[in-house]
Amino acid sequence: MNWLISANDKLYDHVSAFNKWGYIDWKQNRTKYQVDDIVYIYCTRPYKKVMYKTIVNKINIPFSAATDDEEFWKDKAEYEKSKQGLYVRLKLEQQVNTERLSLVLLQQQGLKNAPQASMKINVQLANYMDRYFNDFYSEGFFTDLPANTDLGIREGLAKSIQVNKYERSSVARAKCIEYWGCKCNVCGIDFEEIYGERGKGFIHIHHIIPLHQINKEYIVNYKSDLIPVCPNCHAMLHREADNYTLSVKELKKILLDHRNRH
Repeated sequence: MNWLISANDKLYDHVSAFNKWGYIDWKQNRTKYQVDDIVYIYCTRPYKKVMYKTIVNKINIPFSAATDDEEFWKDKAEYEKSKQGLYVRLKLEQQVNTERLSLVLLQQQGLKNAPQASMKINVQLANYMDRYFNDFYSEGFFTDLPANTDLGIREGLAKSIQVNKYERSSVARAKCIEYWGCKCNVCGIDFEEIYGERGKGFIHIHHIIPLHQINKEYIVNYKSDLIPVCPNCHAMLHREADNYTLSVKELKKILLDHRNRH
């Protein structure tokens, strides 16, 4: 069975919860979930798109046996209300941020309205969403760099296609931009200020530690592991000299020193 539910980022930090545990214990209410059901999560404003695909891992969990997630509740009153009833464990399968899963396009595929409560969805809509549940379809925040560089919450799983490809979370990228903004953290360029609407939201995301150096799955912290930079500064951060690459702080100092001399 395929289900669609909604998540309000103003009430609960779903990204951080999924990053910490890889699952969320969700209020089950009266929904008749079964283990191995697929549950897609629609994120309300400002996203208004489906961003998570999960699988039901456990059902009928009492609050006393559920994972205590108080730290992720932004509205503590809602947390207190949640201490009743049964929970379902939703294990994170995939996460993505793409306009192809926006409410407008989902409505073109037969979805009548934005989900409020849990709702069953048909196979056709589920198949449409599955088509875009990978980061090849994430957009709006970066352009591709050569394969031996990294773009940058759980990331880093190597896939064998023709070469090893490291999965990158576009949700983590979106949260990084939400936290840091779209200005380059080295040179300060804001593409919207220069190019207007065409440049809005455009920026590269740099992994402080490149994924190819980590070489394993890890939980990315979008506040400390990722940083927005422009394409030029991104290239400079990856350019090696004497087997050494610069940190963001080092590159920023070089830029400031050069500007002061001229």
